[in-house]
Amino acid sequence: REREKREGRERGTHREAERERRRETEREKREEREAERERDERETERERKRDKQRERREREKRDTHTERGRERDRERGEREKRERGEREAHTERQRERGEERQRERRERRERQREREMRERQRERERETSREREEREKRETHTQREAERETGREERERKER
Repeated sequence: REREKREGRERGTHREAERERRRETEREKREEREAERERDERETERERKRDKQRERREREKRDTHTERGRERDRERGEREKRERGEREAHTERQRERGEERQRERRERRERQREREMRERQRERERETSREREEREKRETHTQREAERETGREERERKER
């Protein structure tokens, strides 16, 4: 019986300690959540203040954006228009230069082709004139040969 009592008491203190630990961890978690919530509130407050300041600055900007702002806008518009015109003129000049270079290259190629054709033609003419000379030489040679042959035949006939 004594032992059972003691064990019961020990179990009771054990359960009590367990409950105490659980209460402690729940309290820590609660405190943590509370601190987190406070941090979030501070952050949202800071964000709200920042937003308010930004809105105020933007409003002031809009308010001061009167005649002076419109004047600046007009000047910027004119400047952009002028720059756009200059850019377009520049690209037009570049395009014209590109076309000019292309045309020059085409003309150079054409002249080169014509030169090569004339050169080939002259070569063919030289070739044909050389061939003609050789043919005439051969012909005169065979003609002389034939004349000599007929002359020999004549002589032989006379001798007979």
